[in-house]
Amino acid sequence: MVVLAAAAGLSACASQTFERGYLPSQMALQQISVGASRDQVLLALGTPSTTADFGGETFYYISQKAVRPVAFMNPHVVDQRVLAVHFDASQKVTSINDYGLKDGRVFNFTRNVTPTSGQEVSFLSQLLAATGRLKM
Repeated sequence: MVVLAAAAGLSACASQTFERGYLPSQMALQQISVGASRDQVLLALGTPSTTADFGGETFYYISQKAVRPVAFMNPHVVDQRVLAVHFDASQKVTSINDYGLKDGRVFNFTRNVTPTSGQEVSFLSQLLAATGRLKM
């Protein structure tokens, strides 16, 4: 009984793999090419994970693979793919880009924070700066 309980306890600590998001299959990717319409892309690849409208519309299909080595540890990203389909003003595909971890650093999609350059100002430094501007 003790051996069985120990084996069950060790199996609970085994490595776990998590897959998040959606990345279209190679067969679906072969159905679209430069010049395809926006509707053809939606039919072949499905709804994108997110879109952007800066200088023409872009569809992003995002997926991540994370591994948690032990049950109580935080998972870490081991693979990440971003498929970007860019459209022109007439809603035709201008380019298809497939990015992975080797193309850049891992970034957090769910933080909802836009990184900015410059200095972070703390509450205390704002308070001290404001005391110099007070008129008494």
